[in-house]
Amino acid sequence: MTDVSQACRAVLETAAPLAKIKAARKAARDWRLGRIDLGFAAAMPDRPARCDRPQLMPASRMPRRGRAGSPRARIAMLHALAHIEYVAIDLAFDLIGRFGAIFPREFVDEWMKVGAEEAMHFAIVERRLGRLGAHYGDLPAHDGLWEAAEQTAHDPLARLAIVPMVLEARGLDVTPSMMKRLDAAGDIASARILGRIAEDEVGHVAAGVRWFEHLCAVQRFVPGEAWVDLVRLYFRGRLKAPFNDSARVRAGLTKALYDSLAAPADPPHKPNSVAAGGQS
Repeated sequence: MTDVSQACRAVLETAAPLAKIKAARKAARDWRLGRIDLGFAAAMPDRPARCDRPQLMPASRMPRRGRAGSPRARIAMLHALAHIEYVAIDLAFDLIGRFGAIFPREFVDEWMKVGAEEAMHFAIVERRLGRLGAHYGDLPAHDGLWEAAEQTAHDPLARLAIVPMVLEARGLDVTPSMMKRLDAAGDIASARILGRIAEDEVGHVAAGVRWFEHLCAVQRFVPGEAWVDLVRLYFRGRLKAPFNDSARVRAGLTKALYDSLAAPADPPHKPNSVAAGGQS
């Protein structure tokens, strides 16, 4: 019988998006139905398999999305979201396969569910892109999420601190403004998709917080102090305000926890500034 690590590795070694979705759903379903052993015989790959598209480039070289609300900007926004969800599938299954042996069985239960939800998120965003005349891979994407996974591949506490509790929590902050931009452009369907995903992502961040606190208890660390130390060690710069405090609190991230690491919010642009008429 396949064990947990082998099922996770199979997801990571699947490059084509549709095939990866199917592999993720199969792994989660087989685990739920008792078709997978609780074992960790297989090592995780250093990097997941990837198709030739999208082209991956540094975030600093990513092209501008275009005028806010334009069809080009909306497609670029959804394409970026699709890439995040595609990588998030691998992040969930790598987390299980790489670190699951040190956690209780419930850890695998929860992150298998997260992995299946990430696959569903990718599927609905890709479907929406198709209805707008585009597809995942049409535009370049940056590899920041997986770079964070590589940097924390040796330490489960660091992985939980950075990926769900910093990078995925950032999604909770930016989604409301993205939804407003889509609403303003009349793209209600896309805005609803983002709202649906955001609700699930609160649970994903909460899972990161819960298992981070569990591991801190096992290792006798103070969670708040350990998190701040790990963020300072593995995350460049400061956390960027404004924050979606209500969503963060629902996920277990208290304001007191992240305020000490927060950079001030960018000042609003003046109407007559060059930036006010620029591209987003």
